[in-house]
Amino acid sequence: MDFALVLRIVRDWFDERRADWAVVGGLALAAHGAGRLTNDLDIVAPRSLQEELISFLEQAGYRTLHRSEGYSNHLHGQAAFGRVDVVYVDPRTGGELFAAARTLELLPGLSARVPRVEHLVAMKVLAAKNDPSRALQELADIVSLLRASGTAAGVVRGYFERHGMLEDWRRVRDAL
Repeated sequence: MDFALVLRIVRDWFDERRADWAVVGGLALAAHGAGRLTNDLDIVAPRSLQEELISFLEQAGYRTLHRSEGYSNHLHGQAAFGRVDVVYVDPRTGGELFAAARTLELLPGLSARVPRVEHLVAMKVLAAKNDPSRALQELADIVSLLRASGTAAGVVRGYFERHGMLEDWRRVRDAL
C-alpha cells in the first residue's frame, strides 16, 4: 500500500470540506513512537460524514467490506490503494478527540492529525471489548503506547473500568 498516496487523497477530501479527521491505528502508534507493522490506513471521522465518505471511497474504487454505525472497512482492487478502515464518532466524542489531536509526522515529509495517546487507548479498549479475537493485539498496542509515550498508566485505568475490563487493565499494568 502506498500510504503517502492514500493519505493525501483522504486528507484532500477532508480539507475540501474543512472537516475534522485524524489518523489512528498502526500509523498513529508509530507517530507516538510505538511503531508496529500495519497494512491499512485507519482513520477516525465524524459520524455525520459517514454517507458522504463511503460514497467518495466507493467512487475512488474502494469496495465496502463492512459498514455499521461506528465503523466501515474499504478495500481497493489496486494494491497501491490498499485498505481504509474508518471509525465514526459522535459530536461529543469527536469534539474532545479532534480538539486534542496534534499534527505529527507519519511518514517522511507527510504529517496528519493524530489523537492523544489517551484517546487512542480508549479506542483500543473499546475495540478489544467489541472484538475479543483482537484483544491480545489491542492490549499489546496499549502497552506499547504507554511505554513509548511515558503516559502514566493510571490515566487510562478508567477506560478499562468503564467497560468492565479490569482484568485486562491488570494485564496491561503488569506488563509495563
